[in-house]
Amino acid sequence: MLVPLFNLAPNLTVSRLCLGTMTFGEQNSLPQSFGLLDEAFNAGINFFDSAEMYPVPQRPETQGTSEEYLGRWIKRRKIPRDRIVLSTKVAGPSGQMTWIRGGPKCLDSRNITDAIDSSLKRMQVDYIDLYQIHWPDRYVPMFGETEYDPTRQFCSVGIEEQLDALGRAVAAGKIRYIGVSNETPYGVMKFSQVADRAAHYPKIVSVQNSYNLLCRTFDAGIAECCHHEGYVVFLLSMHAKGSAAMLGRGGGSSYQCTTTLACYKLSLECKPALPLPVYMSYVFALMIHYSFASLKLFRISLLAYSPLAMGILSGKYFAADGGPVDARLNVFKGMYSEGESRYNLSNNIIKAAALEYLAIAKKYGLHPVSLSIAFVLKHPLVASAIFGATKSWQLHEVLKACMIELTPEIIAEINNIHARIHNPCP
Repeated sequence: MLVPLFNLAPNLTVSRLCLGTMTFGEQNSLPQSFGLLDEAFNAGINFFDSAEMYPVPQRPETQGTSEEYLGRWIKRRKIPRDRIVLSTKVAGPSGQMTWIRGGPKCLDSRNITDAIDSSLKRMQVDYIDLYQIHWPDRYVPMFGETEYDPTRQFCSVGIEEQLDALGRAVAAGKIRYIGVSNETPYGVMKFSQVADRAAHYPKIVSVQNSYNLLCRTFDAGIAECCHHEGYVVFLLSMHAKGSAAMLGRGGGSSYQCTTTLACYKLSLECKPALPLPVYMSYVFALMIHYSFASLKLFRISLLAYSPLAMGILSGKYFAADGGPVDARLNVFKGMYSEGESRYNLSNNIIKAAALEYLAIAKKYGLHPVSLSIAFVLKHPLVASAIFGATKSWQLHEVLKACMIELTPEIIAEINNIHARIHNPCP
C-alpha cells in the first residue's frame, strides 16, 4: 500500500500520514518500535515526528528516548537519509520538566541551539528536515482552554531572537525548515511578519495543531492565516542572480541561492517596491528568458495531530469494560494532564458527539478510524495527519484511511453533528 504524498516545501515531500513516536520508550519497547517503523516505512510512510520531551507521560528517566529509538532504527536499518523526513520539536517554558535544561525557563537562543544539537545527537543524523517550537514562549489558552486571560501573560523571549537562532541553524545545515505547534492565529501571523524583517529569518512552513472530528478550532482562525500567508517559489539559472535580486528589493522578500539553482521567495502579503502588475511582468519575463517555467505557491500547511482524539474516535473506550487496559487514557489515567484536560471521557458532551460520529461510520460500513482519518485528510490545508500506534493492527487501520473517499452525504452528516455539538474538545 502506497501512502499519498504532499509537497510541504521546496524539496520537502512528505507522506500524508506521519507516524508519531511519542509512545516509543514508554508504551513501546525498542523491538516493538522497530516493528512499527518497519511496517510504516514499507507501506510508504516517509514522515516521522518526535520531540525532545518524548515519550509521554514525561519522565526524567525516559526523556529523549523516542528520538533515540528513531535514530537507532535509521542506523540499524541503514535507511538512506534522503528517503525519510524527520520532524522534531523543542520544548517551551515549563515549570514541570526541570530535567530539560532546568525547565526550560524560556525559549531563547541558547535553549533552541542546545535543543537542536541534542536532538541531532540522539537521532544520530546530520540534519533535521522540520524543526518546530512545541508550544509558544508566551501564555496561550491550550488543551481545553478557550478564552484568553490577559492577566496570565508573562515576560517572554521575542520571536526575533527565536527566528535568529533558527536561521543560524538553517545556515549551518542543522535544520532545513521550521514550523510551530499548538499555536494561535496571532502567533502564526507574528512569525510570518517577523520573518520578513531579516533575510536570514526562516519562514514557518507548517503548524502542528490538534485537528479531528471533535476539535476543528483550526478552522476558526488559523486556517485563514495559513491560506494567505506563504510564498511563491520559482527557479532561475545561476546567471539570473542579478535580475532576481533586483526584484527582491522591496517588502522584506528574501533571495536564496543553492549550488545549482537560485530560489526567490515572495511573501504573498508583501508589497514590492514596484507596482504588482509591473513586478509580476518582470517575474514572467525572467521565466521566459531563461526558459524556466517552474512557479509554485506554498501555503503554511497544517500537520494535524490527534486525528483520532487520543483514541476516542476509534470507539474503543465505549466498550462495556471501558476499553483495553493498556489504552493510553486507561493506563495513564490521572498522569497525562495535557490530554485528559481536552479529551475528558467523563464529559457527556464529548461522549455524545463521539457516539454520533461512530454511528455515521457504522451506517456507511466504515471503520471509525477510517472515517476519522479520511475526514482530516480531506481538508485542503492539511499536509499530513500525525497518528500514534502501539500495535501493528492499529497502524494498518490508519493506512486503510488513504483508500477512503468520503461522499458529500457523509460530509453533510458530519457537519450537521458539528453544528449541533461544536468543538467539544477544543
